[in-house]
Amino acid sequence: MSDSKDRIKVIGAGLAGCEAAFLISRMGIEVDLYEMKPVRKSPAHKSDNFAELVCSNSLRAASITNAVGLLKEELRRMGSLIMEAADKAEVPAGGALAVDREEFSGFITDKIKNDPRINVISAEVDKIPDDGIVIIATGPLTDGKFYDEIMTLTGDADLHFFDAAAPIVSYDSIDMNKAFRQSRYGKGGNDYINCPMNEEEYKAFYNELITAQKADVHGGIDKINVFEGCMPIEVMASRGEDTMRFGPLKPVGLVDPKTGKEPYACLQLRQDDRASTMYNLVGFQTRLKFGEQKRVFGMIPGLENAEFLRYGVMHRNTYINSPKLLNSDYSMRTRPDIFFAGQITGVEGYIESAASGFLAGFYAAMRFMDKVPSMGPDNETVIGAMASYVSDETVKKFVPMNANFGIVAPMPGRFKGKTAKQDKNAAIAERSLAKIDAFSDIIKDITV
Repeated sequence: MSDSKDRIKVIGAGLAGCEAAFLISRMGIEVDLYEMKPVRKSPAHKSDNFAELVCSNSLRAASITNAVGLLKEELRRMGSLIMEAADKAEVPAGGALAVDREEFSGFITDKIKNDPRINVISAEVDKIPDDGIVIIATGPLTDGKFYDEIMTLTGDADLHFFDAAAPIVSYDSIDMNKAFRQSRYGKGGNDYINCPMNEEEYKAFYNELITAQKADVHGGIDKINVFEGCMPIEVMASRGEDTMRFGPLKPVGLVDPKTGKEPYACLQLRQDDRASTMYNLVGFQTRLKFGEQKRVFGMIPGLENAEFLRYGVMHRNTYINSPKLLNSDYSMRTRPDIFFAGQITGVEGYIESAASGFLAGFYAAMRFMDKVPSMGPDNETVIGAMASYVSDETVKKFVPMNANFGIVAPMPGRFKGKTAKQDKNAAIAERSLAKIDAFSDIIKDITV
């Protein structure tokens, strides 16, 4: 690794690393971007492209009255590479923003590789640089010697949880005589494919699911937390017979056109690519053995002959104890030239990861130029509230967190009536975007 101090080093070309590197380049600074692909891939990665989406292809809610929807709009207004890619690669997903995985990652990869100020180095890094400004964005699957380096640096060797990905099936193999197209409550047109189950079918599926064979996971899942937002479907099922019916198999808002009634339970499948040839099983993250996935999930009406293009997988996610270690600009308190970004900081989710990379990139560039920004996003914005959360020394038990309005500064005043929640969230969004627009002007003045 180069010891040059005339550039910023970014380690990892996931969503956070690419967002950071691209913004730093926009600010006229040279970047060395280290990525171990294609030399080596983690067990969860399949593509050689940067910013690969490992779990779902959904970037979740699109509306700005939802915290993650507002975060996306904040990033758009600041010129986010990730949001530019997401908007270009969008596929139908009702009220959510979902993308064609290959198109999304391919767009980002091309932008990064063709940027004259970004020097991509295909190599596995095993040592944290001891000079210059560095952004560590190696992601939640960090392992090997570099994992050991981080744990030595931070002193926290036991912070990790398990995450899972859902299977993907071929559209042509779905029996549309049993399944039907419809979005919940009619929102977003007919973007989802629904596989309805009656009570007998559901209970038979449930009984097979809770006894199905599970794949071994390195590290011992029973000893480590499972992140609630990506809970394996078999773990959810183990919490009670009806738990799935209040989760990914909830039938509320759906009407089976064959019966004219709400199903007893219903699996939704979401389009995974622009060509509409692949669909993922929404909420069906799993660590069942591959053969068991085909057998048990094949009991769901419409999936009896499903062709699995990708089986569900499970992997360990690593994160640092950020409130003990990081400032609100994602730099280390003890070594301010080292920044962390992405899920390794404890922000959970694709967009949250990109947002942390954006801020880490901005503040790393400010430090490189020996400048103090006149303002930055505070906790009245979602991106700023996330930075505050991961650097809050008062947090007693730190756990990964998705974007949510609970961490955003409360909105003054009282909101009444049936639309109180929506009105409050809309006011939060208006307040946030006003601050983001002002901050965006600062970025525009600096970029070249």
